[in-house]
Amino acid sequence: MFQSVVERFKYTFGPKPEAKSFTLTDPEAFQLFGITGTGAGVSIGPRSAMKVPAVACAVSLIAETAGSLPAKVYDRDTRENVKDHPAYTLIHDEANPWTSAEALRVQITTDALLHGHGFAFVVRNDAGAPLELHRLEPTAVQVDTLADGEPSYIVAFDDAKRTVPFQDILHLSAFGGIAPIKLGHEAIGLALSFEAHIAKLFANGGKPGGILKSEKALGDEAKTKLAASWTAAHGAGRSGGTAILDEGMSFETVTMTLTDAQFAENRLEQIREIARVFRVPPTMLFELTRGTWSNTEEMARQFLQVTLKPWLSSWAWAYARCLLTPEERKRLYIEFVTDDLLTTTAAARATAYGQYRAMGAMTANEVRSGLNLPPMADGNALQNPFTTTSATPAPSQEEPQDD
Repeated sequence: MFQSVVERFKYTFGPKPEAKSFTLTDPEAFQLFGITGTGAGVSIGPRSAMKVPAVACAVSLIAETAGSLPAKVYDRDTRENVKDHPAYTLIHDEANPWTSAEALRVQITTDALLHGHGFAFVVRNDAGAPLELHRLEPTAVQVDTLADGEPSYIVAFDDAKRTVPFQDILHLSAFGGIAPIKLGHEAIGLALSFEAHIAKLFANGGKPGGILKSEKALGDEAKTKLAASWTAAHGAGRSGGTAILDEGMSFETVTMTLTDAQFAENRLEQIREIARVFRVPPTMLFELTRGTWSNTEEMARQFLQVTLKPWLSSWAWAYARCLLTPEERKRLYIEFVTDDLLTTTAAARATAYGQYRAMGAMTANEVRSGLNLPPMADGNALQNPFTTTSATPAPSQEEPQDD
């Protein structure tokens, strides 16, 4: 394990890194384990970042939405589903016997959001057709780029390390190959500091402290003992008790309110900063101070276009690269169905389907398929059902012909 960490360190900083010694508690060592220090004195890694509710909400929102949207294989000419291709089952139904296609997308998208990269290994049969997809730990994969730009992967399996060609590794990368939690580590660290501070504040009865006054001068040793005894009697978990003062001493509370310190506003601003890092509309992280009915609906559409679309495009290419051969990519492509994200209510969806039927763009069976209903025997016609009539047309009258 330690050897693999050192090798990754060499890969990151070049073949001949500067000789330097440090302990595992030094800030330089944190980078070996994907942990970044912050100005607030908090170290940010995947585990600590997910303790911030806004980060957990953003990661789960992107990963679970990308996982829940159905992906299908289409023919470029006919636009029909190609269900008999092995890739269709892997991206639409199940990635392997114990993992659904949806669950695998959620796992790998989460890896990319927290580590910068997500990987899965492609298991093939003797003919080279893909059979299963297996998630790989991001820390077990090293990306090596050849001189011509072709990537290859050094994967630490249970038995040994092996070099795997790019066709056999499903690779999903965050923007720039850098995890959002690393790009926004200062904002996340400040949010954690706010959480820790307010927890200590309320653990002490919501009071930041006070001043003990004495009529006579006290020495340094007496002050230290007095502060220790006061904290032991009235510190965290023991606030609200009765204080007994003697020798003319008095206690003066230092007043501070969260409003005066603009503490609540600062916490909201950190949510907005984290939303910017993940490119998620703030209202989707439940920061609703500036949310209205109209802009919340618009932000849901922006979530698809600005936040989710780049991830879906990366997923479509990652699937196509390892599940379709170059010849197959010329006639087949992979695409996600995002119709559910474009309609916010059942009424709006019904109106859209009605307009598509009226203009002859969809058949009744295509509408029923979108509603997850079985097809009808006579549902493949494109005529407008709102104008079609079953009345028998009147026979045309022929003009008399001259003898």
